[in-house]
Amino acid sequence: MTTYARTEPTDQEPDIRARPPLVREFLLVAGLFLAYKLGRRAANGHVEEAFRNAGNVWDLERALHLPGEGAVQGLLLHSQPLIQAANTYYAAVHFPATALFLVWLYWRRPLHYLWSRRVLAVLTGGALVLHLAVPLAPPRMLPAAGLVDTGQVYGPTVYGATPATDTMANQFAAMPSLHVGWAATVALGLIAATRSRWRWLWLLHPAITLLVVVATANHYWLDAIVVVAMLAVTLAVLRIPGSGKGPGARTGLSARTDGMRGDAVRMEGDARTDGMRGDAVRMEGDARSYVAASPPARTAAGDAVPVRAAAESPVRAAADTGAGR
Repeated sequence: MTTYARTEPTDQEPDIRARPPLVREFLLVAGLFLAYKLGRRAANGHVEEAFRNAGNVWDLERALHLPGEGAVQGLLLHSQPLIQAANTYYAAVHFPATALFLVWLYWRRPLHYLWSRRVLAVLTGGALVLHLAVPLAPPRMLPAAGLVDTGQVYGPTVYGATPATDTMANQFAAMPSLHVGWAATVALGLIAATRSRWRWLWLLHPAITLLVVVATANHYWLDAIVVVAMLAVTLAVLRIPGSGKGPGARTGLSARTDGMRGDAVRMEGDARTDGMRGDAVRMEGDARSYVAASPPARTAAGDAVPVRAAAESPVRAAADTGAGR
């Protein structure tokens, strides 16, 4: 039986045909980021509305019996290095982790890169709409919450000391939490794009991010709940590559499955071919045994005629008979 080497790509081999032009992608991602930053700045200045919405969110959380943000913050305030580590995670991990995620996917998993970029764009656009429609002061600014602004007290912080005049960021855009939304997208994207048994540990990134944004009093629980709901809707529309929904959904796993099916078909074809060859050999052996066991035929004159002549093909016998006429 003939064997064939497996030639289909493994899930470690990127499909470079699906990789979009680098310069175009860089300009596109940079443009989306710039548009988002400008949009957030346009939503700044609604101070009274932002504090009124903050009071409503706080009351709603208490009505829903959600755990108080102060209980989580209290766990970290017992250790200054721990709370500083949380502030550093909030300030330094959000953008770099997302950027590295997109760069790695671009080179190693182009199809997953396109999917992740679209998810991030849709999620960020939806968040910008909510920032414009529902300005919201974070819990660190709400007197009723009684929380500590850990960034200003312990550092480091990315926000100015006076939120109303902060030219670097819109501090009244707490709803929804893109820290949590982007972290969840990164985790799900890496889980979908890799095959390691440890890939589920990427879920620690959004889990730690949720703990950090609440403990540092930068977001309410509802900020995270809303962004997760938005992400769920986005994922329902934009299918993960390899889910079997729509074109371009094949991954290394489906390629391996197709390769295994191809191997099975080739092996079945080889088996049939070998079986036909075996049948032909057995038929030829049976014919020879029959010829050897048969007595010589005799003509009317009594001459012996070799049986081998009788075993010849009818076509040849007919030709010889025609020639004798």
